[in-house]
Order: sequence, then C-alpha cells, then structure tokens
Amino acid sequence: MDAIKKNGFTLIEIVVAMGIFALLIGSLSSIFVQALQGQKKTLATQEVLGQTSYVLDYMSRAIRMAKKDIAGDCIGAKLNYLATDSRVLNGEEFSGPGIKFLNYNGICQEFFKDSADLKLKESKDSAGPEDLTSAGLKINYFNIIIAGEYQTDAVQPEVTLFLEVEGKNQSKIKIQTTVSQRNLDIQR
Repeated sequence: MDAIKKNGFTLIEIVVAMGIFALLIGSLSSIFVQALQGQKKTLATQEVLGQTSYVLDYMSRAIRMAKKDIAGDCIGAKLNYLATDSRVLNGEEFSGPGIKFLNYNGICQEFFKDSADLKLKESKDSAGPEDLTSAGLKINYFNIIIAGEYQTDAVQPEVTLFLEVEGKNQSKIKIQTTVSQRNLDIQR
C-alpha cells in the first residue's frame, strides 16, 4: 500500500516553532525597552546639560562685568566680589553659598543656592529672589572661590564656580568654570 501523504505539522513541530518565536520576540522586546531607557536617560542628561550651561553662561557674564564697589554701598569699599552664606530678602531668610557684587549697571546683585529647595537663585538690590534653575533640576553642590580680590596682590580678580546638578532619570553633571573680571582691578 502506498503511504498516505499528509500536509501539515505535528504538535511537537508547532510547539518548538512557537518556543523559538517567543524567545525571538522576548529578545527583541528586551532590546527595544533598553534602547528606550537609554534614550530617556540621554534626553534627561541633555536637558541637565542645556539648563546648566545656560545658567553658568548667564552667571559668568554678570560676574565678568562686575564693577569695583568704590563707595561700599553693596559689598564693602573697594571690593569686587563678596562670598555670602545667608541673606534676608523681603523679610525671608535664605541660607546657602552665594556671591554678591555690583553689576555693570550699578545694581547690587547676588547669585546663591537656596539650601531649602536646592535651587540657584538671583536677587537684585535685595529684592525677592528669582529662580535661575527649573523645577526639574536639583543643585546638590554649589561653591564659589574668589581669587585676586585684594589690592595688595598682582592678580586680576577671578571667580571659580563649582556646580553639581541632578535632573530626571538619575542624570547628573559636575561642572566648573572660572571667570575673570573684565575691568582691570586698579587702585582707586
């Protein structure tokens, strides 16, 4: 007798094919999810870097253009910059490191980290502070080093700013910049 030819698959063949297909789909799904997570982290890091770059550029320009406080109305006679630790603005007390100076328009200006909400803030003429960083950023560390401040040294005044910023999705950046004063620091 002739063998009867059957068109189709056995149960074992179907189970093996489905198992291989499931493994393939699972692997591709895992790769896709990891790629999405990597993209989210990259975008979060770009956001932190962009905002931090903007804030540092804004602060650097203002600090670079600072004038010597000849009369001492803002920070003390014949000083360029003053490192601060606390301040009272509109009856509210703020603590955290900062830098105060007389800006190029003759306005007393200060940049500081508010230790309560971990934001960088700006105050002009002791007015209420304005946030320089968005709600999505947290300033973990902010420090200022002032060099060349005294007339007895031969060093042009410069300010070094250190920042450690944290954003969404555990994105962090540590950055430092040094800014020298534009105007020559001469005895007056």
